[in-house]
Amino acid sequence: MGMSVTISVATEQDAEQIFKLQYLCFQSEAALYGNYRIDPLVQSLDSVRQEVAADCVYVARLGEEVVGSVRGRVTEDGSAAIGKLCVHPRLQGHGIGARLLRAAESALAEERGAKVFRLHTGHRSEGNLRLYRRVGYQAVGTSQGNDGVPMIVLEKPAEAYVATA
Repeated sequence: MGMSVTISVATEQDAEQIFKLQYLCFQSEAALYGNYRIDPLVQSLDSVRQEVAADCVYVARLGEEVVGSVRGRVTEDGSAAIGKLCVHPRLQGHGIGARLLRAAESALAEERGAKVFRLHTGHRSEGNLRLYRRVGYQAVGTSQGNDGVPMIVLEKPAEAYVATA
């Protein structure tokens, strides 16, 4: 490859690349569920811009190209909601998703006081479930997304991110 993938805080200038990457990456999830109206595919660019400005957003870069991203925010109950983790299809399986997750967990715990990390993934998303379990998440329940997709809710205590870093 010649270049290393770096992880950094997203900037306002990254919003459009995050938006396009998210659309590309979540096509396989949409196909898995036969639902092309899943939340990541219908989110607007303005909404992505708002999340980059307000939330804890990290990107993976290969040179100037954004090849991965993740978002998180601390909710009223002190838990950190982590979502829209995605890595460009050509770079999946190289640990970039885990690195993005660790960066977000670290910032959410250390800078924003998160006590527990919570994320959701589709019930058929075996690759996602494997990653989340490998880095210490455990299933704690189920929910249904706004898009109708059955979801598995996973959590881990915030102090556990140190063990998986």
